[in-house]
Amino acid sequence: MFSQHRRRRAHGLCMPSSFYFSRLVDRSLLSKCPTLARIVHAQLVKVGLIDNTFWGNRCLQLYFKSSSVIDALQLFEAIPEKNNISWNVCLKGLLKNDYLNHALYLFEEMPERDAVSWNTMISGFASCGYPRNAMRTFLDMQRYVIRPTEFTFSTLATLVTCLRHGEQIHGNVICSGGSLSSPVVWNSLMDMYRRLGVFDYALSVFLTMEGRDVISWNSLILCCSDSGNKEVALDQFRVMREMGYQPDEYTFSTVVSICSDLQDLCKGEQALALCIKMGSLSNAVVSGAAIDMFSKCNRLEYAVKLFRQLEKWDSVLCNSLIASYSWHGFGEEALKLFILAMRQRVQPDKFTFSSVLSSLNVVMVDHGAQVHSLAVKLGFDLDTPVATSLMEMYFKTGLVDSAMRVFVTTDEKDLLFWNTVIMGLARNSRADESLAIFRQLLIHRGLKPDKVTLMGVLVACCYANFVNQGIQIFSSMKKVHGVDPENEHYACIVDLLCRVGMINEANDIAEKMPFEPSSHIWEPILYASIDIGDTRLAERVAERMLESEPKSSFPYLVLIKLYEMTWRWENSVRIRYALDKQKLKCAQGSSKIGIKHSVYCFEANQLQIHGGHDTWATLELLSWDSDDQRSAEQFV
Repeated sequence: MFSQHRRRRAHGLCMPSSFYFSRLVDRSLLSKCPTLARIVHAQLVKVGLIDNTFWGNRCLQLYFKSSSVIDALQLFEAIPEKNNISWNVCLKGLLKNDYLNHALYLFEEMPERDAVSWNTMISGFASCGYPRNAMRTFLDMQRYVIRPTEFTFSTLATLVTCLRHGEQIHGNVICSGGSLSSPVVWNSLMDMYRRLGVFDYALSVFLTMEGRDVISWNSLILCCSDSGNKEVALDQFRVMREMGYQPDEYTFSTVVSICSDLQDLCKGEQALALCIKMGSLSNAVVSGAAIDMFSKCNRLEYAVKLFRQLEKWDSVLCNSLIASYSWHGFGEEALKLFILAMRQRVQPDKFTFSSVLSSLNVVMVDHGAQVHSLAVKLGFDLDTPVATSLMEMYFKTGLVDSAMRVFVTTDEKDLLFWNTVIMGLARNSRADESLAIFRQLLIHRGLKPDKVTLMGVLVACCYANFVNQGIQIFSSMKKVHGVDPENEHYACIVDLLCRVGMINEANDIAEKMPFEPSSHIWEPILYASIDIGDTRLAERVAERMLESEPKSSFPYLVLIKLYEMTWRWENSVRIRYALDKQKLKCAQGSSKIGIKHSVYCFEANQLQIHGGHDTWATLELLSWDSDDQRSAEQFV
């Protein structure tokens, strides 16, 4: 027999082994090629293995992996003896390829549904965006007395949107006899409570866990950070290391981000030193968080240096540095990096477009239109963050109609999107349209105005001098919308009252505020007191402003103007002397102009500019009067 097998192998008649087909299927699963799946299927038919349930299931996986759903369904019907694995593979494959209706029909036709079948339907509904159907499926699963697994609870925990449902799932975990030593479910519960904002519940879950892992500590650190206790979060990171747990890339990125929020450069550099020691800085998420940390700690040059040292063109790194340039107001550099990243074949995403569009200033409108066209070409223009940045750019440059076209064509509108259009219309003197958009938001289900929304409405009323509407909205902030007025809201209503001459009412509001008013609240009252010539009120307001901001030069300058208008020269000289003695610098204006592909910035009283000597020589020629010209001609 052995010699007969050797003769068959010599003539190419040797049957392929199961090991051969197993390796072939594994490689085909990696390639996801429909043609290769059909070749494997044909070979299995040729050698007579396709009727074997195991190989039928493997080939079924191969077809679904390559998105050949029709071929997979034909093969599924041809399998003579289907087992639970066959049905579950087909069910999972249909859901992965978005054949939800077919999956529902198949699920109903299954002769026997085990926990894997129910979990597949629950996760399928979740991935397709039907969380309520997933919850109903879980209730049906309990009705059929199918015991949930860890995967069931961890999936359901990601779908919870209210505390009552979260507590019910938590109770089900305990009643089902879930082991406290298994961290998968308990980590999911911690993350669920963190998303719901119930941080004390998340902490109690952590304390009751017996078997904690790195994910548990990461969730705890993130919980402390989200609850506002960022220093406590850093302390938990220290405790985590003292207890012998090894931080991973997610731990480091979270810790560096916390240092970024605290603007604590010292602790951030310590965390980065530990990252370098443990070899985690090469991770794009960690290095991106480091770039963001340097930027927010006003060390943009460190962020640029780190980006260059990494020598890696990655979308996360590019997005971090582009956002850093945008945050510091370097729109031209952000645009240059965006173009350079495109040349390096770095595919931009919605965060890239959002950061670039936010960085563009008034003199870069043409570049903004080109970025908009590219976003449309790549299909990102309808994404909500990108659309929000597009509207912000157009409002900033005064192109209100272009911004409103973006507003109309965007379907998914979040609160930030509404706030952008309300504030943008207000600042472009479109008060009626801004208030109309605000009324649309009020009837929109699921969204409630926040402090930014109401600030935009007050700005619209202020610019249009809508006194009654402004007072009504300001009075209804706490009662109707549940928003406590802050300094900015008080400053806006005070400015509105001062614009229409109601200075006493504005002063009363400033005096009766529940907290100490900022200098921005006193500024319009100070201006108004000068207009009506009320010296006593101006002096009292200026004194209050200097109490809150002693380093501000604005009150001194206003008093100097007031004394000069009333011919009180001695007081004017005294204030000028006090201003010089305090060594306070006055705010200096600047202007920008775009020439070809560059943006030039000119500050007030700046003599040294590009081509300065030639510019001044030309200005001197233009300033000659006719007498100087005649004198020059006679001299010649």
